Amino acid sequence: MKAQESPKKKDGTTSSYCKLMSVPPRPLAPDVVGMRASMILMSRNKWANGTKLKYYFFNGSNDGSPSTWKGTKAQMDVVRAAFAAWKNVGIGLEFTETSDKNEAEIRIGFMRGDGSWSYLGRDIIDFVPSPDERTMNFGWDISNEIDTAIHEIGHTLGAPHEHQNPFAGIVWDEEAVYAALAAPPNNWSRETTFHNIIRKLNPQEVEGSTHDPNSVMHYPFGPGLILEPEGFRNGIFPAGGLSAKDKEFVAKFYPPFPKNDEVEMTLGKSEILNIEAGGQKNFIFKPKISKRYKIETFGQMDTVMVLLERTATDDIYMAGDDDSGTWFNSKLHIRLIKGREYVIRLRLYYAESHGSGSIMVY
Repeated sequence: MKAQESPKKKDGTTSSYCKLMSVPPRPLAPDVVGMRASMILMSRNKWANGTKLKYYFFNGSNDGSPSTWKGTKAQMDVVRAAFAAWKNVGIGLEFTETSDKNEAEIRIGFMRGDGSWSYLGRDIIDFVPSPDERTMNFGWDISNEIDTAIHEIGHTLGAPHEHQNPFAGIVWDEEAVYAALAAPPNNWSRETTFHNIIRKLNPQEVEGSTHDPNSVMHYPFGPGLILEPEGFRNGIFPAGGLSAKDKEFVAKFYPPFPKNDEVEMTLGKSEILNIEAGGQKNFIFKPKISKRYKIETFGQMDTVMVLLERTATDDIYMAGDDDSGTWFNSKLHIRLIKGREYVIRLRLYYAESHGSGSIMVY
């Protein structure tokens, strides 16, 4: 049998593929089903809108990281341009480069031979807590490959691989795919290939019901890897850049963030959450006494709550809680200081009925 060649791009060059890092699954309780399960699975890796994500480039001996993690100025400029490409859609997230790895949620290396990879959305804070570890890597020279950087950042925003969309109807020649990805330059194991290509996403995790072959989150595939649909047998070659559906996806989860829309909270007074599933409400609390406070949601709903301290220059993350898929409510018990200002962002995954929940500081 002829050895299967590595996947090719439309120009005939060999494709190097990114890997979405695998993390332990967080299963839902057996009684969390239907629309509730769907809304949780679709949104649980997404960030609270308005979040300022700070990114950091490892620089070798200057920060104690391996010298192989350091990128060239040209590569770092491509990554900066990729962040700008997402931001220019008009989304409510902010991206800021920092020179302090301890402040960064996104920590980037350029280790050759380690592949290009990222984690999905908030997995970077749940599974990579150490400031000395990468949350993203570029394993080949991306000086002229902005789409690779846009793709990896897309994962960090919570976008999965589009070719794993169950609505694509793709039937793989699985052994051909395994053989092609086992060859250079990818050299993937069967497990890695299954996780990143063969495996279908849960339909409940996917926004919309159509496949977008032009998505920046879609790999290019040459001939000989796809059996069905017939139109894909000669390959799939995304157009490049953010597609219309990519922009629609990111704008839905992170719409333009309104300024000065925070509701000021009063100690002991409940605030009704009159928002739709997927929506978000933002609050401010100014304590008059320095002590430990409880910030808690009430009602049959699934939420993620984030607490930040507002300074003259920034909103600094303090704590968060995600009650999705449980029968508990989001709750923080934390010391707050008199004279300071705190921001509470609450994103609703699902509620039994519109306006059925509330939040209180007490």
